[in-house]
Amino acid sequence: MTRIFLSLVFVVLAGVVPAQAQQQVFIQIEAQPSLARAEASIRRYAAQVQDVNGFALGSGWYGIALGPYRDGEAGAILRNLRSARLIPRDSYIAQGSEYRQQFWPVGANVLNRPTPQAAQDNTQETIAEPQQQTQPTIVEPVIEPEPEPADETVREARANEALLSREERGGLQEALKWAGFYGGAIDAAFGRGTRASMARWQEANNFEVTGILTTRQRTELLRQYNAVLEGLDLKLVQDTSAGIEMELPTGVIAFEKYEPPFAHYAATGDIDARVLLISQAGDRATLAGLYDIMQTLEIVPPNGPRTIDRDAFTLIGEDADMVSHTQAWLKNGHVKGFTLIWPSGDEERRTRMLGEMQESFVRLDGVLDPAAGNSETQSIDLVSGLEIRKPKMSRSGFYVDRTGTVVTTSQVVGSCGRITLDETYEAQVQTVNETLGIAVLRPLKPLAPLAVAAFQQSVPRLQSDVAVAGYSYGGVLGAPTVTFGQLADVKGLNGEQELKRLALNALDGDAGGPVVDAGGAVLGMLLPDEQAGRQLPDGVSFAAKADVIQRVLEQAGVTPAATNGGSQMQPERLTERAAGMTVLVSCWN
Repeated sequence: MTRIFLSLVFVVLAGVVPAQAQQQVFIQIEAQPSLARAEASIRRYAAQVQDVNGFALGSGWYGIALGPYRDGEAGAILRNLRSARLIPRDSYIAQGSEYRQQFWPVGANVLNRPTPQAAQDNTQETIAEPQQQTQPTIVEPVIEPEPEPADETVREARANEALLSREERGGLQEALKWAGFYGGAIDAAFGRGTRASMARWQEANNFEVTGILTTRQRTELLRQYNAVLEGLDLKLVQDTSAGIEMELPTGVIAFEKYEPPFAHYAATGDIDARVLLISQAGDRATLAGLYDIMQTLEIVPPNGPRTIDRDAFTLIGEDADMVSHTQAWLKNGHVKGFTLIWPSGDEERRTRMLGEMQESFVRLDGVLDPAAGNSETQSIDLVSGLEIRKPKMSRSGFYVDRTGTVVTTSQVVGSCGRITLDETYEAQVQTVNETLGIAVLRPLKPLAPLAVAAFQQSVPRLQSDVAVAGYSYGGVLGAPTVTFGQLADVKGLNGEQELKRLALNALDGDAGGPVVDAGGAVLGMLLPDEQAGRQLPDGVSFAAKADVIQRVLEQAGVTPAATNGGSQMQPERLTERAAGMTVLVSCWN
């Protein structure tokens, strides 16, 4: 309704004399210190009002203006738009002569000034019909070079300062705070504290000390403030395939490939940076699933704040090498967002760049085609071209009580940042016996195992059938395997009474798993295949005896179940019982 009403007002006021026959005037509604900010504001205004234009103002500033109108009609239009609260109350009528090169709409030239050939060429590229799954476009409007303006008088500086928006005034306070001259609140109010900080900055930069910054001085302050971003070459990128437009550091990254739901932008130089654009159709379940999947990726360290609600999430992971920041939003059946991965220790530049990316993020039509990309690389360790986070080491273990207490090999618990059971449940070390190679773990939250070990109290017979359950290949298969063999001896190679020798072919991942007899009772725990620094031949393994494990558990305050004898189980039933008590134990950095 607003757009229709305003159109009627314009028609009533238009009269019969063409606008070009009278002096062109515009309604100046805003000025921004960067092209990206100006373009972001223009899009907001263009959704509500008509005749929106963008012009270079000089000295690094960009103006947003409505028009052109005849001099007589502009005042009425200004009053109507102010009354409707569609433009700021400090908007004013400006002459067309105050503006330089037009950058919005792309290709427009309402001032009827000669356009450089370079600008014309750029316009033709920008407005070309987009193709399906086209590579992203960097938007680079060509602005005419301008001479350095003369500085203003104090009176002129105060008058120009009055035209600043609240956001611009707050931005100057932010820059003064960054420079170390302002310690107050960012309230966009230029009181005594702000004036004093301006004066101190002027003195430090060899300007006349007045406490009122001229246009030239404001430009210099913002140039200093933005110097940390030099070399990043922040530019507005339109990725029409992903349906996203935002500023990206094109000086250090470039488009690499599409792997739905991500558009990958990889590092191009020495800075180990990466950006992902997230784009897929979906609902709240899709958003929640993406949130969970992202946390399994190598690019998202496990430590860091993270929040999720019904329609958005923020996921931050940080470690000694990187900081990963992901944001995604669900709107109109589309999940869109981005991830910025940046090296640790470069916080000022990272946070400033992140702010520019967040502020410039715009949703375009469409989402990334699920069939986009042509990657021939397939791997169980990859999700949409991204590596899944993998543990430093994974071994096997088995449950010894109904709350989820686990016995495993001490080999897997050394120098771990954290320990998980089945890569899901965090656990802590209850006790470790390095001499025997046994560790006892407790989950941080009680678990309910499918089966619990019952330790065999009877002495097993030599050459009797045994089996070992374990994650032979880590977590790749998703479930434990059972390897069958025989009991070769009830002592170690050097007569060690705490060991049993087994005749079976075990793998590294099986270490820590339960050794069971034909009735499913636990005879011991499989040990790593190195004994006293010697590598064992194929078909030879050792296990810690049941009574030895029981003593370690009792010292840890755990009373395990025990059994004597027992009938022989069918192989299928034995496999089910052994696998039910076995758990994957993982050590993470």
